[in-house]
Amino acid sequence: RLAWIPRRAGERGAVEVGALPNLLPGGRPATDPEARRQTASAWGLAELPARFGRDTGGIITAAAAGELDALVVGGVEIDDLPDPAAADEALARARFVVSLELRPSAVTARADVVLPVAAVAEKAGTFLDWEGRVRSFEPALKPDQMTQRHLNDDLRVLHMLADAMDKHLGLPDVIAARRELDAFGPWRGERADAPIELAHQLPRPSAGEAVLAGWRQLLDNGVLQQGDEALAGTRHPAVARLSPATAAEIGVADGAPLTVTGPAGVVALPLAITPELPDRVVWLPLNSSPGGVARTLGAVPGRIVALASTTEEKPDMEEQR
Repeated sequence: RLAWIPRRAGERGAVEVGALPNLLPGGRPATDPEARRQTASAWGLAELPARFGRDTGGIITAAAAGELDALVVGGVEIDDLPDPAAADEALARARFVVSLELRPSAVTARADVVLPVAAVAEKAGTFLDWEGRVRSFEPALKPDQMTQRHLNDDLRVLHMLADAMDKHLGLPDVIAARRELDAFGPWRGERADAPIELAHQLPRPSAGEAVLAGWRQLLDNGVLQQGDEALAGTRHPAVARLSPATAAEIGVADGAPLTVTGPAGVVALPLAITPELPDRVVWLPLNSSPGGVARTLGAVPGRIVALASTTEEKPDMEEQR
């Protein structure tokens, strides 16, 4: 069996409160009549809207097509997304962008209004671990312990925005939010259907090509790590990884520069030959090189990319096709 262990601390909690377009709070399916009745009752509504919301990809597509007038973006690093260029276009096309952030980012550069919010240590909240266990916490830093002006937490900022739109949430603080979530109680009915994924033909790279693999290192070019040179000094070196047979096939020695070419551009990193890797698979740290792999290459893990020694002429992906 497979278990999902999310990379970000808030992802499991986001699912539980209904951030996915097919879910209501507590993991209730948005199509289940009883789940809809319970949710409408908890929110003091006669009934819930019939239409589903959009997932992240749907929001980006709709904004880029001019279908959304405004975006509220909370702590999103767009280089984390599968297509950062599309996210850039969506932010540019939106008529009004509100950003809730801790640090300057690609989103704040596009935003019409930037609302600074408190960091985790400065506010109360709740995390769920990957098993769904509740871990509530109180502020570690009090206003009188901080030299800067006390910042509002995300809940208060969203509450103010909703009030301005005459859509009153009735959640003035974290205590009220916890009380509402507790009132929902656990969902005892049927769970939402598992996502349906059709089988795709496996990529078959030829000589000089490889299937892209990778993940983000714990310490990389993340926005919240910027400016801490001491922390950056403890990062793992950014290297590309190939199996011995694949490295020999393209004539690149261990430690020599390797060029990886995708539809949008090139990433060049020192090669670390890794016997555990399958042949014709190249592993890259996804956010440890300037611009990140998704933005620079225009490719995500699972796609075919071209390989070459940096001293050789860079291959043309279209010509190889």
